Amino acid sequence: MTFKNLQLDSAMLRAVERVGYSEPTPIQRRAIPPLLEGRDLVGCAQTGSGKTAAFALPIVQMLAPAHGRRRIRVLVLAPTRELAAQIDEEFGKFGREKALRHVAIFGGVGQQPQVEALRRGVDIVVATPGRLQDLMDQGCIRLDAIDFFVLDEADRMLDMGFIHDVKRIIKRLPKARQTMLFSATMPQTIQDLSRSILTNPVHVEANPHSTTVENVAQSIYFVEGGDKRALLKHILKDPASERVLVFTRTKHRANRLAQQLNRARIPAEAIHGNKSQTARTKALARFKSGQTAVLVATDIAARGLDIESVSHVINFDLPNIPESYVHRIGRTARAGASGIAYSFCDVNERKFLREIESLIRQPIAVVGEHPYQSTINAPPMPTAAGNAPKPSRNRRRRRSRANRRARIA
Repeated sequence: MTFKNLQLDSAMLRAVERVGYSEPTPIQRRAIPPLLEGRDLVGCAQTGSGKTAAFALPIVQMLAPAHGRRRIRVLVLAPTRELAAQIDEEFGKFGREKALRHVAIFGGVGQQPQVEALRRGVDIVVATPGRLQDLMDQGCIRLDAIDFFVLDEADRMLDMGFIHDVKRIIKRLPKARQTMLFSATMPQTIQDLSRSILTNPVHVEANPHSTTVENVAQSIYFVEGGDKRALLKHILKDPASERVLVFTRTKHRANRLAQQLNRARIPAEAIHGNKSQTARTKALARFKSGQTAVLVATDIAARGLDIESVSHVINFDLPNIPESYVHRIGRTARAGASGIAYSFCDVNERKFLREIESLIRQPIAVVGEHPYQSTINAPPMPTAAGNAPKPSRNRRRRRSRANRRARIA
């Protein structure tokens, strides 16, 4: 199937060709036709599946040219600054054919340039809930002309505590609108929200977990916690590790690891929620350009970062939420591409590994030999029947008591 089969007009087909898209991804094939029919939609898809184009292309096609003063006709809510900036960039690519104006609204930077853009008039606003709510409270933005509303990464909104801000914003939107909700997972809270804000929606799914898992070569390293840094340096010596995204569990750990890598003459930068938006943007730009070989991040980078040619994702710390693992490794398998993901697992993370393997429904291949192999938490080796270990003394006593009770019964 090609984009020509999705009822896109000539302007959108030119835009698709200009950005280099060859064929639609599963979520694009399933979402674009019903959206062009004006249907509300619930989509289960993660970042990296081509989801942004799945809603941006039909919205831009359906937007009539602006006459007179521009009013905001499209509102997209995203949970993070990086994702908001990425979506805004995509609308810029597709909206060029119609000379549409767009702006990203998020915190961490001064609001004045955003306010000035709104005063000049825009067609499309991509925003994080917090900054948008602030500007609404200040009377800087009106949402009474919205024709299209997109709630992206709804489950992430819930995780980050934005759901109440989202509900307040939705109350300010006109009832007559086309609404789209996208989420990587569908917990009950998100299902309830979708029923309250959408009308007879179409449900589409891109099977995100299996798609990501199939496209990424995954390996697990059993290692002592204190040897993780040495193992990371060992792996980064491989010339194939050209552009590596490393995930840690905490902000402090990300900062410290980036500093340690730089001391070892491995160019690295950290990105997390405590960094200013300016610092985060610069770090991403240097990583994308190749100036920085390693980007050390918390789960803020697990969604919303569209970085081409990430050679490896390394889970320095396994996430305690199994879905985060799928999002993380998806940074190296963008829109159907293949990738490599390594994960370090110490004795305290074995339970996280079991949960991850349960979610993806397959075991992760174990790297059996490496310089920092842990023997404490390595999987138990199977034993031959003739060499099975004898049960412990307490276990023999329990078995004996059970046998006596069985005879009495």
